[in-house]
Amino acid sequence: MDKRVKNIFNNLEKKPDAILIKNSAEPYIDDNFFYVTGLEKGLFEDSAAVLFPDGNIDLIVSELEAETAKKADVNVKVYKYEEDYENVLKDSVSSFKTIGLNFSGISHREFCKLKDGFPGSEFFDVSKSFVKTRLVKDEFEINLIKKACGIADKVMEKIPQILHEGMCEFELAAEIDYLLQKNGADKPAFDTISSFGKNTSEPHYSHGDTRLNNGDFVLCDFGACFRKYNSDITRTFVFGKAINTKKEMYETVLKAQSIGFDSIKPGLKACEVHDAVNFFIDGTEFKGRFIHSTGHSLGLAVHDGAKISDTSQLMLEENMVFTVEPGIYIPGFGGVRIEDDILIKKDGIEILTKSSRQLIEI
Repeated sequence: MDKRVKNIFNNLEKKPDAILIKNSAEPYIDDNFFYVTGLEKGLFEDSAAVLFPDGNIDLIVSELEAETAKKADVNVKVYKYEEDYENVLKDSVSSFKTIGLNFSGISHREFCKLKDGFPGSEFFDVSKSFVKTRLVKDEFEINLIKKACGIADKVMEKIPQILHEGMCEFELAAEIDYLLQKNGADKPAFDTISSFGKNTSEPHYSHGDTRLNNGDFVLCDFGACFRKYNSDITRTFVFGKAINTKKEMYETVLKAQSIGFDSIKPGLKACEVHDAVNFFIDGTEFKGRFIHSTGHSLGLAVHDGAKISDTSQLMLEENMVFTVEPGIYIPGFGGVRIEDDILIKKDGIEILTKSSRQLIEI
């Protein structure tokens, strides 16, 4: 983990004496805490990690998390009471004049407490360095993401066998979540989307009590979280025979995704990939119906800091992991999205999710 910490400092223009990752209570638990420690279990509320330029880490945790924390190759400091916590934290950082904080991962209340508690220190934002460092995955991370993708593929394969007329969206979501853990996931990567019929036209619809009818689109968007790392996959099925409009929507999205795959390579700006995908869709009868970005980075977080969008100036690099997920959405009628996870290689991409992308009529 010391290499990750050194990279975070190396990616900073203004270098602090130390970087402080400060957790409070859920949901204010910083993913970067797990990135720098390599810990895979534990909640670590009211814990802190102090990062030093030489790669060393002081980990400040309560007795509740002490045994878990000792699995990390770091200097663990354990506190029992709240007043002890303040003293241990001061012992670790009070001598530093400049301290970096991930402003994206700390609440305003915690920031104000730090400023009051350490009046002699200057705090500044280092969040961009965390994002930049985490975008390029190491081999360990890539292997965990591949495992999460494999679990998602196993679940996707089962979905056509689960579907039956009259079932509710929430029933399908429950089956998906069960199968994710049955196949080795620690938990679903996010709130599973299982939408039927016209509900498929809402990209971030989750699931409700709508029942499945013959001829409906069935859109399933889910992922596996495996040892903190995530996958994210979407497939759209037709329950019954697909009418021509639905076939045309599907084939257009499939072609758009293929264009996205072919466009991605190191040295290209992310916006150029999105523009190629969007240009193709806008050249069809479904102009204006692609209403979101082509993809997002993937890792410890499902949305891991970057997008393949029309405004993204990110230069794509080898060992970045992204989703590629074009879609077409027609309100009141339905939507199609096909999403896969990809790893950027020297000469193109490796598609990490292997589920069939051909239209399946059930």
